[in-house]
Amino acid sequence: MKTGLVMEGGAMRGMFTCGIIDVFMENGITFDAAVGVSAGAAFGINYKSHQIRRPLRYNQKYCRDKRYASLKSLITSGDLYNAKFCYDTLPFELDVWDADTFYADPMDFYCVATDVRTGKPVYHKCDLGPKEDIEWIRASASIPIVSRPVNIRGNKYLDGGMSDSIPLEFMEGLDLDRIVVIETQPENYRKTPQKYMPLIKVLLRKYPGLVHDLEDRHNMYNAEKEYIKKRELEGKVLVLRPDKPLNIGSAEKDAAELERVYLLGMRKALDELDKVKDYLKI
Repeated sequence: MKTGLVMEGGAMRGMFTCGIIDVFMENGITFDAAVGVSAGAAFGINYKSHQIRRPLRYNQKYCRDKRYASLKSLITSGDLYNAKFCYDTLPFELDVWDADTFYADPMDFYCVATDVRTGKPVYHKCDLGPKEDIEWIRASASIPIVSRPVNIRGNKYLDGGMSDSIPLEFMEGLDLDRIVVIETQPENYRKTPQKYMPLIKVLLRKYPGLVHDLEDRHNMYNAEKEYIKKRELEGKVLVLRPDKPLNIGSAEKDAAELERVYLLGMRKALDELDKVKDYLKI
């Protein structure tokens, strides 16, 4: 039996996902394939590298560091989350991402990015080596307006959440028998239309595909939530989600808040652990 894991993004709501996957790792729960979007990819790579608490640790340590995420970084580099610090200095020098373990682990890991030219999702399998795969993770987590498009082999990409926020249908296309989905919003959450569209249309006028994505994102996201619920009721997927809104800032500066949301994820995973093991036939 082959199993898969889907990890929604949501900036620092991703701490909820971190708590869940750490409990999974501590209890020997593995998957044949996983896909992460935005923060779900940036934090989810630590599942495959077997690094429990790493995203919580470095976010708590550097959340107030202006090199990590700051208005200064946005003004001077074009990225709210400084690309050099977050995707080079941090993972390769300060809190080292265990790439050797990542590539030795048999789980296939995918991240989702959005092609800025077409507005379509691109599902990248992380098997090209540390530097290039980290660039794909960066692309997946690069929020439009506050991030520069990421150039990879001549194509430009941004946040995967714009085009496929919770890629269950992609995962179903991999012919898996059991799929676990981690959402970072409560069951009844639905997105509303983007209220800054007039400004977005001006700022992203070079990328009409992205403008369309952002204009239609609430419809795409809400349809995915409905589809996931339908598949859950059919017994085709198992979903772990917060019981109520996590209420954490996108660029949270309070280390205690990061831990609060992480612990909510841990508690959810522990509460559902027997159900997860039964579903996965462990």
